[in-house]
Amino acid sequence: MTEPTVSEEEPEPAAGWAPTRALGRAVLVTGLLLIAGVLLGRVDLVVLAAPFALGTAYALRRRPTAAPQLWLTGDEAQLVEGGELAGAVTVGNPDTIGYDVAVVRARVSPWLHVTRASFAGAVTDLSRAGGADRPFVTTVPTGAAVDLELGGVARRWGRHPVGPAGTRVAAADGLLLSPVVVTEPVRVRVYPRTEPFDAVEAMPRAAGLVGAHHSRRPGEGGELAGVRVFGPGDRLRRIDWRVSLRARQLHVASTLSDRDAEVVVLLDVLAETGRSGGVGGAASVLDTTVRAAAAIAEHYLHRGDRVAMLEYGPAARRLRPATGRRQYLTVLEWLLDVRAESSPHEPYDQVFGPQLLSADALVVVLTPLLDERSAQMLARLARGGRFVVAVDTLPADLPPPGRQGWAEVAFRLWRLDRDTMIGQLREHGVPVVRWAGAGSLDQVLRDVARLATAPRIGGR
Repeated sequence: MTEPTVSEEEPEPAAGWAPTRALGRAVLVTGLLLIAGVLLGRVDLVVLAAPFALGTAYALRRRPTAAPQLWLTGDEAQLVEGGELAGAVTVGNPDTIGYDVAVVRARVSPWLHVTRASFAGAVTDLSRAGGADRPFVTTVPTGAAVDLELGGVARRWGRHPVGPAGTRVAAADGLLLSPVVVTEPVRVRVYPRTEPFDAVEAMPRAAGLVGAHHSRRPGEGGELAGVRVFGPGDRLRRIDWRVSLRARQLHVASTLSDRDAEVVVLLDVLAETGRSGGVGGAASVLDTTVRAAAAIAEHYLHRGDRVAMLEYGPAARRLRPATGRRQYLTVLEWLLDVRAESSPHEPYDQVFGPQLLSADALVVVLTPLLDERSAQMLARLARGGRFVVAVDTLPADLPPPGRQGWAEVAFRLWRLDRDTMIGQLREHGVPVVRWAGAGSLDQVLRDVARLATAPRIGGR
């Protein structure tokens, strides 16, 4: 790059660039020495002012003509709670002169625990330095860019901001200061960490065409239903030769068809309690709800079932039932926007519109049972003939609001009232189990499947 020529006429500073206090002091000292030398007739004062004047003129011989550039990038990989975070703040110099000092500062969500920063080859340990919300200083040469690389750990699920970030640079030996350049924040997606979850194959009614659940209908499957006489349309590979030789007539082994099921995961977002400690710490109601929903969806989607998501709250968000890995990624994206919202209105009619729930679907309700409307919703679903399983997401070690006085007594009374409400739900046919990871729903699913296949007694 060719160096521009300096004109004899001293140019004005570039638009937006402001003189620093150092430039003001240099001009003031030079002016005072020149005025004193002229008034007092002392040449030594003029000679003393010459270095200040020449140094200032030499520093200002090349002036910046453009503001610095700033880019902010976040981790675009599939980041899970507890995973390694990577981000960068880039300062670019589009000018023809270098920046003597560049000060960069970026805000980062507290759920993104930044532990280290690398700027111009210097690595800073931020684990004990108060995080990334602090200024970083470097130099930026002409036509180059310098990255402030941030690394750490993602502590909680959600869409967390990295930024906004801002920078301000000094040029011309620190005599000119650029305007503040600020860039908009970027969102880093942190998916919930799913605990190992497994459940029995028992489903109330498997209604699809193909799948992993054994239905009561005959067809191509893996479960033996019995042995019967060979008939038109039976395949030769189904012939049971032992029985056929003994009975002197062809017999075939009949099987039950394997079908998929529809699972609707309903998230109660009317209330939130507990304090979230991120991954490895205490879990709030919303933490337990989101992680349990991700684990249940992953389990049933892996088995080939259809999974739908619903929110019981004022927003009434919903995700249509589908299957496959694409649906699992869509579920994770959908869960990132879950927020607890209180509402004075009953959201039942808004959430459960006409033809929204299949009659054969298994409805898994993740609820802390903190709102009476949640219990009423469960009772209405059970009375409507739905297969409902309520999963209690209230933390077992939830502390009382106070340690002394009436607060602890009121908390104990509230606990007793909540236990009574859970007992009434069980009397209405709604099983309520506490979320405990793998095996949480095994016994409940067996009971629901047994009730669904039991013969019904009709009245005369």
